[in-house]
Amino acid sequence: MLQLIRKDLMLQKNTLLIMLPLLVVYIALNASATILSGVLFTIAITMQAFMLDEKRQIHILFNSLPYTRKEIVTSKYIGVFCFTGLVLLTILIANLVIHGESPTWKELLFILCLTTLFFSFSLPFSYRFKSQYLLFASIGTFAAYLVVINVFIPNLHDLIREVVAFLLAMEQVQLYVLVGCALVIVYILSWLLSIRIYEKKMF
Repeated sequence: MLQLIRKDLMLQKNTLLIMLPLLVVYIALNASATILSGVLFTIAITMQAFMLDEKRQIHILFNSLPYTRKEIVTSKYIGVFCFTGLVLLTILIANLVIHGESPTWKELLFILCLTTLFFSFSLPFSYRFKSQYLLFASIGTFAAYLVVINVFIPNLHDLIREVVAFLLAMEQVQLYVLVGCALVIVYILSWLLSIRIYEKKMF
């Protein structure tokens, strides 16, 4: 299974060489958007790795190798944390070098929580259908979001920022532990669901 994870990292080498410097530039231009940039870049890099493996021929090759379908799925779920770790490390180093300060641990944890939640739902969806449908759904959601902020709630951006600032200002460690445990459970359930979906697929 480690070879599968290594394969994803190697295939994404060129993407990482492009996306991570772009992330550094984005941080240099907009230091206040650490969370947004971290989440978006992690999703983009990880989904790119998933889309590369969606061809039927690749799955036939995978299933002819000495890997179980459970290992194939598990490598993707572990890969999420590998790519998230690379993005978080880039954010940490870029902020230290460019702005002379590091993001708070709460900001980094918030990025990890949001990406974990996103992939808990998107990976089973992508295994059941195709990631291109997830792209269409994302575009539709973004279009609906634009309609909402332009027609119904013009100050939605400010409200979201206030909610995020409120969450980051909270000091209750028990709450963070509770949220973390809930996300771990959701991620494990997502992993089990993806395994079940993938094991039933015919290639």
